[in-house]
Amino acid sequence: MKLGEGVEAAIHCAAMLAGVDGDATIPGAAMAEAFGLSPSYLLKHLNMLSVARILESVPGPAGGYRLARPAEHITLLDIVLAVEGREPAFRCGEIRRNGPARLDVSAYVKPCGINAAMLKAEKAYRAALAEAKLSDIVSEFMTDADPRSVAAGCAFVARHQRPQKSSSTKQA
Repeated sequence: MKLGEGVEAAIHCAAMLAGVDGDATIPGAAMAEAFGLSPSYLLKHLNMLSVARILESVPGPAGGYRLARPAEHITLLDIVLAVEGREPAFRCGEIRRNGPARLDVSAYVKPCGINAAMLKAEKAYRAALAEAKLSDIVSEFMTDADPRSVAAGCAFVARHQRPQKSSSTKQA
């Protein structure tokens, strides 16, 4: 199974946003820069994550993106489905019914074994992604990654996050 490149970008951006302070945001352009991606390409995927309520888009000069819910409540399946859609990767077209040796529909009362096997694999794949929490991935990175990589990532977040005014200090 091949997932689109947008899935990787979406997961990395969500992981980066797990490191912002409080209600701070990071601009989409900064995340595009961090991963060497086209801003317009990345914004399309960030918008998909916003529609799926994984990210929150904050407008304005101090705006950007932040997680819409805690990282421990976001799974890789949430992100994959937001970017790739909810359709199964394999869609049976019942091609066994085509061709010159075509039989009457009554010859195909049993479900297609290939379709059944592929759907079983899809179910296992989705179950594994549903168990993988964004918070666990970030925690593993912080613990196991090369310290230079951790320091560079944390410095990037600190440099690009935009603090948001708290509701008590906002003017009406």
